[in-house]
Amino acid sequence: MHSHENTTRLMPDVAAQAQPHLTGALDWVGMDNIEVPVHFDAGDGEVQRTNAQVGAFVNLVQADKRGIHMSRLYLLVDRHLGTQPLSVAALRDLLDAFLESHKGLSDRARLSIRFDVLVRRAALRSANSGWRSYPVSIEASLGPDGFRLELGTEAVYSSTCPASAALARQLIQEQFARDFQAGQALDHAAVQAWLGTEQGIVATPHAQRSVARLLVRLVDGASFNLLDTLDRVEQALGTAVQTAVKREDEQAFALANGCNLMFCEDAARRIQKALDVDERLADFHVRVEHQESLHPHDAVAYASKGVPGGFGS
Repeated sequence: MHSHENTTRLMPDVAAQAQPHLTGALDWVGMDNIEVPVHFDAGDGEVQRTNAQVGAFVNLVQADKRGIHMSRLYLLVDRHLGTQPLSVAALRDLLDAFLESHKGLSDRARLSIRFDVLVRRAALRSANSGWRSYPVSIEASLGPDGFRLELGTEAVYSSTCPASAALARQLIQEQFARDFQAGQALDHAAVQAWLGTEQGIVATPHAQRSVARLLVRLVDGASFNLLDTLDRVEQALGTAVQTAVKREDEQAFALANGCNLMFCEDAARRIQKALDVDERLADFHVRVEHQESLHPHDAVAYASKGVPGGFGS
């Protein structure tokens, strides 16, 4: 009978075996869709635990090396992301650890993190509130050209077409001219009652659910504040989708739509103006998508901060 105590079992490592007939440096090697919990403060001081999908990569500069140590990347992701809240410093430390674990093989590291965060939003008029889920994406990289971090999210809102509103007003005017002859004395109560009928409001402008997809690059030293960015965008648009809705909230939303008529170009410029004054942002990229109710194709506009070499270049 043989004892296996205090013995080391040698296991084959074919990844370390060179393939002279197949060499070359690789831009990125790693794993994607790693499932891991993360802890994130959206900006209200409350750290939420949520499930994330993570991508972990390094380049492979040694052309004669067959592969990297993927298990090292996985264990580092688990150790760093599962035990502390996401922060700029924590992400840079993780990328440093990627490179340290692949010293001699890699000089660049990349990390992507995707998850949803819940934010409680108050109703427009009533005392109610409800939850909104916002997608978050984080892209971070570290290499000879330095550390770079980008944060992505999106805001969903309603957009009422200005052209459609003008055409609807024209039809209402024409209906008024038919129902109230020129030269006749107008009775205030009769006109007020007419305005409350379907015949009085004979046409309504079309509106559609719309999405503003945001990608921002933070300045050095800035920290995450997702809520601040979302609040700036939603306040600039004026018609963010709602959660808990009673009749008074729906009426207030209808009023907000009437006061915020916008083409996709208008929406993109509103967001551009709102983000331009945010000193935490070195650059930003905005894609506005109005998912039209008039026709099956979408109206789309792009905007950026316009910095040299930035997103808009």
